[in-house]
Amino acid sequence: MALVSINPATGKEIQSYPQHSSIEVKYILDQSVVAQQQWKNTSLELRNSCLEQLAGILRDRAKEYSILMAEEMGKPVSQGLGEVEKCASLCEYYKEEAFGFLADKSVEIAGQKSIISIQPMGLILGVMPWNFPFWQVFRFAIPTITAGNGAILKHASNVQGCAFAIEKSFKDSGFPENIFRNIVVPGREMEEVIKHPAIAAITLTGSTPAGKSIAMTAGSVLKKTVLELGGSDPYIILEDANVDLAVDACISGRILNTGQSCIAAKRLIVTENLYDTFLSKLEDKLSDKIMGDPKDDVDIGPMVSIEARDEVHDQVCRSIEAGAKLKLGGIIPKEVGAFYPITLLSEVEPGMTAFDEEIFGPVFTVIKARDEANAIELGNQTEFGLGSAVFTSDLEKGESIAKTQLNVGACFVNDFVKSDPRLPFGGIKESGYGRELSIYGIMEFVNVKTIVVKNA
Repeated sequence: MALVSINPATGKEIQSYPQHSSIEVKYILDQSVVAQQQWKNTSLELRNSCLEQLAGILRDRAKEYSILMAEEMGKPVSQGLGEVEKCASLCEYYKEEAFGFLADKSVEIAGQKSIISIQPMGLILGVMPWNFPFWQVFRFAIPTITAGNGAILKHASNVQGCAFAIEKSFKDSGFPENIFRNIVVPGREMEEVIKHPAIAAITLTGSTPAGKSIAMTAGSVLKKTVLELGGSDPYIILEDANVDLAVDACISGRILNTGQSCIAAKRLIVTENLYDTFLSKLEDKLSDKIMGDPKDDVDIGPMVSIEARDEVHDQVCRSIEAGAKLKLGGIIPKEVGAFYPITLLSEVEPGMTAFDEEIFGPVFTVIKARDEANAIELGNQTEFGLGSAVFTSDLEKGESIAKTQLNVGACFVNDFVKSDPRLPFGGIKESGYGRELSIYGIMEFVNVKTIVVKNA
């Protein structure tokens, strides 16, 4: 059996990768355990040196990696270059901050010496998706390995070329050979890996059903999990918003990665007085966007697969049948490949597919709200809780809404939602739990150990 990478722009097979057998997986885990036991005792100076070399390698190979992403999952090359650069900046961030994050902390208690020490847990399994095939992996692996853990990657089946390229980048940067390993196994065989004694904890970025399945398996053996799952991010545009700024941010937040992002701008909720103006400007600007070969200068490439494209089209059709108005797109192109045009739906309401479900593709859903209070109510009317945005000229009001009224893990005012190495990232409700990035990300997979020495 093999995992196959297929170019979504052409439908042609790129390469197949033989699956690791159960015996091979166990051998890899045994090797990685030995590597991690040695790695946890290395100095932070050595780890930081490896991070610095890795950042350089990523930048040197950025074009190669961006073309690989374009071929395996359809990401436009320009966006792939940005993804690789973000991975490099992540390495540099933890290189600069690791000493402060991981240093022992003293607690003043009379009659004793009290220390809080940060210790690695062991091997961390990362089950990662195809949509950001480099960034998602680095987002879990860099803080994990910097803290002294080892990382085992189970990447999406269709991006094994990216998975092995990442593995090689770690080896070439001076990290121990087995401190980061990719295992080639399908998702249906992960239960045995999760339960293996060598695995200390698991992190998953993916769908909500996949997260629940992983959590149940890990919970049966009392292993910690961090889950970053689906999202249906509301972007609330209030009547005092800068319309052009809001339109541009919503476009950037939706067409990135052909709309295949958990933090994409999925529900654009506009107050009544601004609705027509916003919709008209949005339609005009979307009409200029280019769809095509991801290796060319385009705004969106193909979706990841024909199956994914057809699922999005079905969601669009069901929304239209329920009363949504089609303003742009919505027609499957005749050319070869998993292409789907930028699609704009207006007059969307609760109860329609485009409101109730996550649409993982380049579909703009515009919803009319009576006023500010109704817009916030509609924004929170979802099972997800990953990201959100508020657009208003009153920054104090925007901050207050973001802080206290929207039930999500991150809220941006006058900008689209994005991840940043310096800021914690993650969601609530059906969007998962735990945090990645910043100090909170590196603390997810460590043993926070208390040490007390009583005075003699």
